[in-house]
Amino acid sequence: MRVRQKLRQAIDSLYTGGQATVGEYTRLMLDCIRANDVDQAKRLQSHMDLHYFTPNDTFLHNRLLHLYGKSGKISDARNLFDKMPQKDVISWNAMLSAYAKSGSIENLRAVFDQMTFRDSVSYNTVIAGLAGSGFSKKALEVFVRMNREGFEPTEYTHVSVLNACSRLLDLRKGKQIHGRIIVGNLGRNVFVWNALTDMYAKGGEIDRARWLFDRMSNKNVVSWNSLISGYLKNGQPEKCIDLFQEMQVGGLKPDEVTVSNVLGAYFQSGLIHEANKVFRLIKSKDKVCWTTMIVGYSRNGNEEDALNFFSNMLLEGVNPDNFTISTVVSSCAKLASLCHGKVVHGKAILLGVDDDLLVSSALADMYCKCGITKDAWIVFDMMRSRNVVSWNAMIGGYAQNGQDLEALALYEKMLQENFKPDSITFVAVLSACNHAGLIEEGRRYFDSISKHHALIPNLDHYACMINLLGRSGCMREAVDLIRNMPHEPNSLIWSTLLSVCAKRGDIEHGEMAAKCLFELDPLNAGPYIMLSNMYATCGRWEDVASVRSLMKSKNVKKFAAYSWIEIDNEVHKFVAEDRTHPETEIIYEELSRLIKKLQEAGFMPDTKLVLHNVVEEEKFASICYHSEKLALAFGLIKKPHATTPIRIMKNIRVCGDCHVFMKFVSKIIGRQIILRDSNRFHHFIGGCCSCKDYW
Repeated sequence: MRVRQKLRQAIDSLYTGGQATVGEYTRLMLDCIRANDVDQAKRLQSHMDLHYFTPNDTFLHNRLLHLYGKSGKISDARNLFDKMPQKDVISWNAMLSAYAKSGSIENLRAVFDQMTFRDSVSYNTVIAGLAGSGFSKKALEVFVRMNREGFEPTEYTHVSVLNACSRLLDLRKGKQIHGRIIVGNLGRNVFVWNALTDMYAKGGEIDRARWLFDRMSNKNVVSWNSLISGYLKNGQPEKCIDLFQEMQVGGLKPDEVTVSNVLGAYFQSGLIHEANKVFRLIKSKDKVCWTTMIVGYSRNGNEEDALNFFSNMLLEGVNPDNFTISTVVSSCAKLASLCHGKVVHGKAILLGVDDDLLVSSALADMYCKCGITKDAWIVFDMMRSRNVVSWNAMIGGYAQNGQDLEALALYEKMLQENFKPDSITFVAVLSACNHAGLIEEGRRYFDSISKHHALIPNLDHYACMINLLGRSGCMREAVDLIRNMPHEPNSLIWSTLLSVCAKRGDIEHGEMAAKCLFELDPLNAGPYIMLSNMYATCGRWEDVASVRSLMKSKNVKKFAAYSWIEIDNEVHKFVAEDRTHPETEIIYEELSRLIKKLQEAGFMPDTKLVLHNVVEEEKFASICYHSEKLALAFGLIKKPHATTPIRIMKNIRVCGDCHVFMKFVSKIIGRQIILRDSNRFHHFIGGCCSCKDYW
């Protein structure tokens, strides 16, 4: 502080004493550079200009250019450069360095092209600037030009071009450069070894990367990070964890990059508790660490924990970025938590990332998965730019919410705007055809996947077509499609066929699908239950007993069907005939009152859907207290006069009786109900459902 104060006083004295000598200007300029005081340097330059002082050579101006560039004063550097009466290669290189550091690539290339004479520093600066700003291909082109013009690349040149190869995943060029390094004996630098290790790891040759790593004599944190990150990217999280432990034994302190990769490895391995332990040991948690935890929990199906971590991140004063926000929004979508989703949307607006492509696409998807396609459309319509993910979110959202014609119209608009659909787009389009029962349109879109869009239909597309054909009564065609498709049928294909057979009562094909599923996924209870229910519907109780005996012998556990409803930011979960809720008595009273009111209007519980060999009274009691009905009753108790829809989520497909029940309730009490089951959304309004009774 004292040095800067003396420097300011010295320059103050210049302004009172008139013109200085060359020696005084030189001494003061060097003092400014040593003190890194750009403000006093600017004052000194102003004094020189004021007194029309012109140095005899470029020394002073070049030093000033470097100071401006290093301090980010690009416009000041450019103004000085343009006024310089004489320039040498050092002057030009100083401007190249300034533009490279600021990421001003257009100006960097323009200055480089204007140079009448270049040296190796010029080339190194441009290559590093281009590679560091993501212009990897251009960096390699300049490297080729450098060699062609006879300049010898340095070790640092090779680091830049190797990094460019890593980003391009261009192993062929990377290996060529590796060969040059060996021939030129330029591999002594640890930075070169690190760049080579990273290049091979990112290029998929992780064993070659490990070979290089093991032979490094002076490893630093970057060396360890390159290989740890490489193992993670190559799907070997266990080796990533082993290397991290080896690093700690060696006494090297990990940095934020190390920790982020290791947290990702624990989550990739499903070791959530271990990831949490590592996270708690971090003293200074940055944005990357918090985001890694949020992403890890979300991808492992722990969306509620992801939301809790996001809340804690904000409480700690760490600002999320667009990637964090998009992940949290996706967690809200999976939970169908509209309340939390709106809060995160508000936070995105405050942070100024709501119009980011990643965030806005996630927001559109979230509103669709919460059943609010109007809000999703507002987000989609306001997007300044879109990609295929954005279009897929909206097309799929319309399809899942019963707006099938809107989905197909939007798909056609997507094509008109010259966006190329991907495999996910066609799943949404075929789902829309399926829900609307548009068999001919479905066939046309399915055929267009390969004929017009150069894509190969995958198992998801075949499953959509099997569903569409089977539900439209073309069961023989659906089975032929399975037999003739180029893929080996998987669980999805046979589950789809079994579901269609259950809906149509086709025991013959249902047994065939169930048998295949028993072999492919013997511990999945779904196929056993579905086949058992098909037998029960036909009154084949011996076959029902046989299937249940098979389940018992294989130790197949039946999963619980449940529904949940969010009231005032709190989630309430119910199972069939649930009596664990604190307000059970009130809920059952409300539901009984509701059933009685509906019966007066003509509703009669469909006890034929109770697939157990019990007396009629037990069937009536069983079907009246399904989980979604309990959730509805609770919602009506807590929000009796609200105008907003009652929103219920269910983890399996809604049964026929509950579907009819919801239609009656929406008509009798005049309240919209939005029910999301495992298959789609059902919007019940005035006695009708958006699915048109086709689900």
